[in-house]
Amino acid sequence: MRGLLTDVKRIRKQVFVEIASLAYHSTDLVGDIEAIPYKISEAEKPKYRESIYRERAIIREQVRLAMGLSLRPEDKPVHLTEGLRNSDIAEKYYEPPLMQVIPSACNACESNQYEVSDQCKGCVAHPCGEVCPVGAIKRTPGGVSKIDQSICIKCGKCKTNCPYDAISHKVRPCEIACGVGAIESDSMGRAKINPDKCVSCGMCMVSCPFGAIADKSQIFQLIRAMQTGKKIIAIVAPAIAGQFGKSVSMEQIKGALLELGFADVVEVALGADIGAMHEAKQYAQLVATGKVPFLLTSCCPSWAMLAKKYFPETIDKISNTLTPMVCTARLVKEKEPDCSIVFIGPCAAKKLEASRRTIRSDVDFVITFEELDAMFVAKGVVFSQKNKASVEDATSVGRGYAIAGGVAGAIEKCIKEYYSGIEVHIEHAEGLEECRKALLLAKVGKKKGCLIEGMGCPGGCVGGAGTNIPIVQAAKEVTKFASSARKKIPEQTMSE
Repeated sequence: MRGLLTDVKRIRKQVFVEIASLAYHSTDLVGDIEAIPYKISEAEKPKYRESIYRERAIIREQVRLAMGLSLRPEDKPVHLTEGLRNSDIAEKYYEPPLMQVIPSACNACESNQYEVSDQCKGCVAHPCGEVCPVGAIKRTPGGVSKIDQSICIKCGKCKTNCPYDAISHKVRPCEIACGVGAIESDSMGRAKINPDKCVSCGMCMVSCPFGAIADKSQIFQLIRAMQTGKKIIAIVAPAIAGQFGKSVSMEQIKGALLELGFADVVEVALGADIGAMHEAKQYAQLVATGKVPFLLTSCCPSWAMLAKKYFPETIDKISNTLTPMVCTARLVKEKEPDCSIVFIGPCAAKKLEASRRTIRSDVDFVITFEELDAMFVAKGVVFSQKNKASVEDATSVGRGYAIAGGVAGAIEKCIKEYYSGIEVHIEHAEGLEECRKALLLAKVGKKKGCLIEGMGCPGGCVGGAGTNIPIVQAAKEVTKFASSARKKIPEQTMSE
């Protein structure tokens, strides 16, 4: 479902547009927030749910999350705008956890269940019943199979042996998407996220076909900060290429950002260039010499959280290189110490990274491409040839960080260019399940001499939870953007 413009995405965008519009235009914040559910679900009959009241109840919770507030409890009377004063500020506002399941939106999908569909032919062979180890498959009077769920042990042998593929395996889409087993069930059978397991990649959010999972937004507070007149500089992830249409160039995107009110726009690929050179140097000095058995990249926060939570013995193997976001932010603040920084990217986990104590002063706000799109709509900013602005901050390899394998490829090119004679062993893993496997193999000594790139999202940053377009299309646009860079590889001095 990632990259598809579904009704879930449309409703989510409507909510963001309404929240951004409030920040820009509202003179009665409480009243206007109360009106949003009726603006989005305005008909007397429901469009997406069985009840107009449920539709609006869900939108109310989405509105709270878009304001940066937490969901209201299910068992207590809490007003829609409770806590609004705390979030109506011109600085970062964050109530943990980042990802939340909206209970009223959750369909309580089956977590793990086998069912016989109407495709069953009632065959004489009845292989499903023959292979069932506990006798859970019964024949009905018409010969059609039926599974006794009270006996079934979920082994899946019936499905494997059915000649008509008439047995389905029902699993929650959010649960399948989660590579760390953070999706659990509450007492009502609805999904809930275990915060101790979650690494905030957002794949559950983009995989839920009911729009029941959402992250918290900072667009309202960002707009409030821009309204104060303070200098706010946008640092933009390279995955932004193509996110607002094939015909919209990076120069047009930068021009639109300046029109939106940002004082300047800087490529985060600049920080990626520095990171590539620094990790190339680390590989040459530590891994190639045998001082450490392997090195893990540090740019993806979900990958780093996965390593720290589930493989603590690898913590000292994670590169101490600053993430491109933090590195770029610090470079900008060295030149403009009184400015505020907003990171604009594809990643939900960056919101969590920027809320850490050691980084809060570097990055003031984080928004996604999806949220930026809503700001453009709410402010009436359009892309045109007239307001283009030059984009020349980074090299080809830095821009390539956005695609799975791009980080490893960038480091490999830097090593071969500046550390001749060193044999390079580089691997990459994308998606948390593959990342777990890579870390497990590294733990047991199967990745000696390797630099391992980990990306929490399948496809890399171009497949992040806050993107607007399909992954394949995004990867093509980033590749084209990377190839347009004047410099192909960063200077060696950038590692210092």
